[in-house]
Amino acid sequence: MSAFAVRGTAETPGVPPGGPVKGLPWAVLRLHRAALVVWGVLMLAAVGMLVWEVEITAASVRDRMAACERTGGLCRLQALTDYSGTIGWASTLVYYSFFAVAAFAAGALIGRELENGTAQLAWTQSVSPTRWLAVTLAVPAVLLTVGGTVFVFVFRWAWAANRDLMGDDWTFNDVFAARGPALVAYGLCGLGVGALAGVVLRRSLPALGVACGVMYLVNHNLEKYRPKLWPAVPGDGSGSGTWPNDSWVLDGGASHPESHYWPLQLVETGIVLAVALLATGAAFWVLRRRTA
Repeated sequence: MSAFAVRGTAETPGVPPGGPVKGLPWAVLRLHRAALVVWGVLMLAAVGMLVWEVEITAASVRDRMAACERTGGLCRLQALTDYSGTIGWASTLVYYSFFAVAAFAAGALIGRELENGTAQLAWTQSVSPTRWLAVTLAVPAVLLTVGGTVFVFVFRWAWAANRDLMGDDWTFNDVFAARGPALVAYGLCGLGVGALAGVVLRRSLPALGVACGVMYLVNHNLEKYRPKLWPAVPGDGSGSGTWPNDSWVLDGGASHPESHYWPLQLVETGIVLAVALLATGAAFWVLRRRTA
């Protein structure tokens, strides 16, 4: 039985306490608490890992590197890898978690509720389909925005704290996204795309596959064409120019200096949010058409 159909009141059986609309957020949290708890634990673990690496591990890595001056070999490289690798894994897992968000939204949040009829049951209890979808998406959207924003600020601090121990730069895909609002935008996009797939297909497994496939195409193409999202600094065409160490050198000699990070980041964020809004709007439109 759906969480929307439990804890009914004497006035309206099956409606959560506090009224159908006020009770919906609590019903969504109860129904999907396991998935939301797992996501929350992932975010807390990633943030905790970053803080631990900067505050604890960095000092021990520097001590190991000092000892490496005497032992030589691959000792220094191993010490650097232990530090930068952990931070890199944190950013990679959180960045690509939009696949899990899309799968959850399509397969469980929307698709399963429509497939097994629990959404339709909620609509018979003074909850309109539009309000049901709005609240169902609003709860995870708030959690994604808050959690993602916290991670971005912590990652920016951790990534910049010991740059001499890191082996990446701002052009890496996960670093690029995790240092700005694009990380939150990808999560919200996965939510919107998953909702649309769930509403259109009304079956959890097909919707899950379609949502993940669409998010792969969105992300793959934006990563591929990211250098073209903002005008690059032209080169002389020889490909043998000299650029600052933090430049993103492109084919043909053009480059993006690090000062182009925010223009590139904001353009990509805008595109991803536009896809999220279009997908979410389409989901509402399809739902209203089918329940009119």
